[in-house]
Amino acid sequence: MNHPISEQNRKLAEKTWSECLQIIQDNISYQKYKSWFEPITAVSLDEQTLTIQVPSQFWYEWLEEHYYGMLRSTLSKVAGDEIKLKYSVLVEKSEDAAESRSVFLPQRPMPPVRPQEMSYAYTEYSPGRIENPFVIPGIRRTKVDSNLNPNYVFERFIEGDCNRLARSAAMAIAENPGKNSFNPFFIYGTTGLGKTHLIQSIGNKIKKDHGDEISILYVSSETFTNEFVQAIRNNRASEFTTFYRNIDVLIVDDIQFFSGKEKTQEEFFHIFNALHQEGKQIILSSDRAPKDVPDIEERLISRFSWGLSADLQIPEFETRYAILERKASDNGIDLDPKVLEFIAHNFKSNIRDLEGAIIKLLATASLHQVQDIDIAIAKNVLKDMVRNSNSQISIESIQNYVCDYFGIESNKVREKTRKQEVVEARQIAMYLSKKFTKSSLKTIGLHFGGRDHSTVIHAITTIEERMSASPKHQRILRELEQKIELTTL
Repeated sequence: MNHPISEQNRKLAEKTWSECLQIIQDNISYQKYKSWFEPITAVSLDEQTLTIQVPSQFWYEWLEEHYYGMLRSTLSKVAGDEIKLKYSVLVEKSEDAAESRSVFLPQRPMPPVRPQEMSYAYTEYSPGRIENPFVIPGIRRTKVDSNLNPNYVFERFIEGDCNRLARSAAMAIAENPGKNSFNPFFIYGTTGLGKTHLIQSIGNKIKKDHGDEISILYVSSETFTNEFVQAIRNNRASEFTTFYRNIDVLIVDDIQFFSGKEKTQEEFFHIFNALHQEGKQIILSSDRAPKDVPDIEERLISRFSWGLSADLQIPEFETRYAILERKASDNGIDLDPKVLEFIAHNFKSNIRDLEGAIIKLLATASLHQVQDIDIAIAKNVLKDMVRNSNSQISIESIQNYVCDYFGIESNKVREKTRKQEVVEARQIAMYLSKKFTKSSLKTIGLHFGGRDHSTVIHAITTIEERMSASPKHQRILRELEQKIELTTL
């Protein structure tokens, strides 16, 4: 039962949230601020919790995924480390505010931020993140926040056949950063398989063992690029370079977004060389293997392969079940094993879908005050998230997947061109179309520029021969098949 919120309490919440928004507005683009923060309203503030209302479940999940660190850091600055954040997620809106219904969800727990100190020759440059304030002019010490999410630790990363090699290598790196043969460490795999969790686990383990003796920085490739562009505009490129060269453990997420950005690649190349030469640890992640990242300079690809590359695959049933048990326990839900089995059988694509199913069950239980969620309730609540296992992917979708993988325009495989890279992509797409659709050879040929069925047969035979003789083609087909299977589960 919700208790009335006093006017004084509401005004205090609005004042605190307004101060938070002033800081946030200074640290993100105007468009992002207008889109994601302006619609948020403050609800209440007590001695322990600031509650803010967001328009939807999607809004809540987006803020937690993209602005978690900023929200936690900003609230700590304005109200102190002891204040936690809670979301009031609007699930049924009414013209009468009193009749609107919300579900209350907490922000993930996070300890007080303790910025690391590192020696640094410059005292004014800031890469632009609120987490990394370059402070006090004249003092040659710089406080650098690692940007790590403290929830991403090895103890919470469920091990299975799908990730055992990557996790074992990550543990070895965390025990001996920069002084191992896994440098750089390159993790790759499709979306939602735990890449970010694993690479941040390395940073958190190092931070726990070494404290502030080792400077650690986690950054997305998009953030790195934006900071570099901003540094060039402000004539501070040399300071940008010096900052990154002083990091002991550099973790860069989603390296594939460097694709096509020549100046950024050049800058990262020099930073990479400097760090590697000094024995500092470099950890990278991508949605594909190093050699398959398009529009990346060969010299960078070569360096990505110096250490160890490890892939994360789609988790098998047992691993999915274990992940669900952990997520349910974390959220204080005791789910029937039949419910866990139902979710594990129906959400096979990635870990985020499993988390989304648990969150939706949690929201339903909170909203309707349900004590025990049985299999009937689970099926009803999750029915819109469960895809028909018999659904068929289209030939056009397969063409798009293959062309995106090889970095070519999708219409190329339908044209008459005989360029080697296009011919290979066309043959692979034909092979996959036969495997994943019920279309006849004639129909498949028509989708590839009106080619006849004998061309399709030749393409299938060629790919099968290459797979039997070439590990490279085995890997390419395995990765593409995994991508396609995600849409047919």
